[in-house]
Amino acid sequence: MASSLSYSKKAKRPPIEITFKLPADIPIWPPGDGFATGIIDLGGGLLVSQISTFNKVWTTYEGGPDDLGATFLEPKGLPEGFFMLGCYCQPNNKPLHGWVLVGKDDSSTSTTDGALKKPVYYKLVCNCKSLKIKQDGQGYIWLPIAPDGYKALGHVVTTSLEKPSLDRIRCARSDLTDESQGVPVGTFLAQSGGTNSKPLPIVCLKNTKASLSSMPNLPQIESLIKTYSPYMYMHPMEEYPPSSVDWLFTNGAVLYEKRKGVIKVNSIEPTGSSLPQGDTNDDDVTYWLDLPVDEAKRNRVKKGDLQSSQAYVHVKPMLGGTFTNIVMWVFYPFNGGARAKVACTNIPLRTKDEHVGDWEHVTLRVSNFNGELWKVYFSQHNKGLGIRNDAAKSDMVMDMEKGFQIVAAEYLGSEIREPPWINYRMNWGSKDGPKGPKQKDYWRGDEP
Repeated sequence: MASSLSYSKKAKRPPIEITFKLPADIPIWPPGDGFATGIIDLGGGLLVSQISTFNKVWTTYEGGPDDLGATFLEPKGLPEGFFMLGCYCQPNNKPLHGWVLVGKDDSSTSTTDGALKKPVYYKLVCNCKSLKIKQDGQGYIWLPIAPDGYKALGHVVTTSLEKPSLDRIRCARSDLTDESQGVPVGTFLAQSGGTNSKPLPIVCLKNTKASLSSMPNLPQIESLIKTYSPYMYMHPMEEYPPSSVDWLFTNGAVLYEKRKGVIKVNSIEPTGSSLPQGDTNDDDVTYWLDLPVDEAKRNRVKKGDLQSSQAYVHVKPMLGGTFTNIVMWVFYPFNGGARAKVACTNIPLRTKDEHVGDWEHVTLRVSNFNGELWKVYFSQHNKGLGIRNDAAKSDMVMDMEKGFQIVAAEYLGSEIREPPWINYRMNWGSKDGPKGPKQKDYWRGDEP
């Protein structure tokens, strides 16, 4: 037989044979500096571009998620002067949706140590001929061995035992790489013989430029939000919808201040300017927010005000400035108790998880190469209850584009004026209640 293909032609096509696409083309963004130009300068003479179109090299049809195997692909349509840094691999159980970076050496001609160099030879790390699995032909995975002072960023995959051409891939200068953090190249790691304590043979890149010129400017941020912001539908049984922070303050919310055992109740300015700012190192003073003291007002404010609700947006660089996270925070005056669904009946779990004040968020991850939306993250309250969550739509809906407010984008400096309440770092509820957005792990860190 000319091929070892043993996958039935009558079998259902694996999902990876379908390419995932957004329902609309990427719009033309407002003009700016380096955002959505197709190329990002990482410094040190290294330019990178993001490629999401591929030629298939080799496929397995067993193993991995859902036992559907994986497909190995090579980037195609590289810009002039750019070289592959490694092949791409994806499980077959989902539509094709991925990318790899390709690189160009833009260092000075007077510099002998360029940003990129060819490997000196290849090491065969995986010969899949002997694998007793369904596969499309025979696959071989090669590790480029970099010259001194350089490191490999990805593998080459072939269907022949003949070593690939040394001109097929490039390695990066060591000072432009990072062992684990930094700029992912989008390639995969292949190892044989189990794991060990040796350094990984494949590394990330590093953005050595401090300017973050690839990040979107303010008009571009606003355009991204208007293009990608979601609708948030409330559950039909939702009793406590969100509101704006201003609405909370103007409808009687109070600030409790406990100083040396004495509790004082303070009113709050509509902008939050009367709230304590930053951290307090005074162990004798404690602050927390609460709903109005008057019982009737308290019950009314508990139920929020969907019409006033708005998304509070924090914009930050991710993955070495090659992506932007647009984090959209939503405030709830009150978080109601959990419910358990048993058959067709929803049973309230009394006051479990009830508390004053709650912050939830959704994060949009956008490529700084072209402005394409790549991922969406949803926050999960208290990591869930372990009871099935039956989502459903109602007529209560929040269009997160309407009335959004950009409350922070540190890389833009003074262009964004943070509202006073964003720097209130005490509890947005009882003495043991939740903290505000700036105290969440997601404010500085990445999504899990």
